[in-house]
Amino acid sequence: MSKRSWPFLLGGLLVALLLAGVVSNYASSHPDGLDSSLLKGCTVNADDEITGGSCPAQQAKDHELADSPLADYGVRGVSNDFLSTGLSGVLGVLLTFAIGGGLFWLARRRGPATGPAGPTSEPAADERPARAAGTR
Repeated sequence: MSKRSWPFLLGGLLVALLLAGVVSNYASSHPDGLDSSLLKGCTVNADDEITGGSCPAQQAKDHELADSPLADYGVRGVSNDFLSTGLSGVLGVLLTFAIGGGLFWLARRRGPATGPAGPTSEPAADERPARAAGTR
């Protein structure tokens, strides 16, 4: 990686950390989509608990990772909701950056491309000078 791309990479990481750590706390606590479509047909109270009706959400169960440290967009054990959400976002960005960076590092080109017989000293066809018309 060239030295010129490091500021761009670190700037992108900083923006991602800022968005995940701060801005994520201002996201809607009632997003539409799958959750709201599963509640159609049911009545819900202010705490989003089903109080009546019939809907697919009544058969919902906790998933296998419901007790994991970063479940439900927060960090288990941190009582401050703002800090918990921000910290889980920052940890998610750092983990994703580390895994992605590691994969790119493993897949990087380590030297000049070589053919089956090694590097060629002959220029490629598009690098050869054009021949004058009519000469062989």
